[in-house]
Formats: sequence, structure tokens, C-alpha cells
Amino acid sequence: MGWRERIVVDPGILVGKPVIRGTRLSVEFIIDLFAQGWDEAEILRNYPGITREDIRACLDYVGDLLRIERVYPVGV
Repeated sequence: MGWRERIVVDPGILVGKPVIRGTRLSVEFIIDLFAQGWDEAEILRNYPGITREDIRACLDYVGDLLRIERVYPVGV
């Protein structure tokens, strides 16, 4: 199962930010937890409504976005 089955965008939920299906937990929030030093076990312990596969879907979603991102240097 890929991220498309687990990550949804609905304008009625968190103003359309990508979230884990069935929750109001955004991909951004999960990635920020990792950036703050949380590990997977800590996230799952504090947010029992999500699964390891949900976290993996968040990471896969961000990875796909970064793969298609194009950066154009300005004024180098």
C-alpha cells in the first residue's frame, strides 16, 4: 500500500493540508515531530490512533514531493 491510500487532502480538514486518513494529524506535524527528535515509538505511543504504516506513508509522501521539486537558483 502506498501513501495515496493513507494520506488525504480535504479542504474541510485542516484547510486542505495533507493528513493521515481518518485523523486530523497532518503530514507536516508528523515530520516536525521527527525534526524535534521524536522517534517512531514515541510518536506511536503518544498518538495511538495512527500506525507505523501511517508514519511510513508520511515519509513516502514527503519523499515524492522532494523528488519532483525543482530549484532554480536566483542571483548566485
